[in-house]
Amino acid sequence: MLKIKRTNAGDSDFQQLVSQLDAELAVIDGEEHTFYDQFNSIKGMNHCLVAYVDEQPVACGAIKPFDDEHVEVKRMYTSKAVRGKGYATTLLQALEVWAKELGKRYCLLETGHRQQDAIAVYKKNGYEIVPNYGQYQGVENSLCFRKKL
Repeated sequence: MLKIKRTNAGDSDFQQLVSQLDAELAVIDGEEHTFYDQFNSIKGMNHCLVAYVDEQPVACGAIKPFDDEHVEVKRMYTSKAVRGKGYATTLLQALEVWAKELGKRYCLLETGHRQQDAIAVYKKNGYEIVPNYGQYQGVENSLCFRKKL
């Protein structure tokens, strides 16, 4: 059974999963990884989730304030060994609940065109493609999404 813990960026399990995510993204993004990495610091993140199966951390995600109405979904990751079990959807829905509790009306996020599994999860969960926002404007590999909560 999946157990989800609310935490912050100081959590060692969250940090471990983010390290796995960064290693995977370094391969996927190749030379572009340094560009994206600058926008993915977890320092100061106060709204992080870690999912556990049998006491083992298997997935993570976070939200951070973007503006008065939006949070940005960040650092979504599911360990390869447990992919395909719906854990990403469960985490995403838990982040959306937290965003509503914070008084936000929308979730925003960015992913890369090469991350087809992530794109499928976001579309399945009602996220719609929007013009690239903020630092992702004009970035060819970036694909941005938004969902009204």
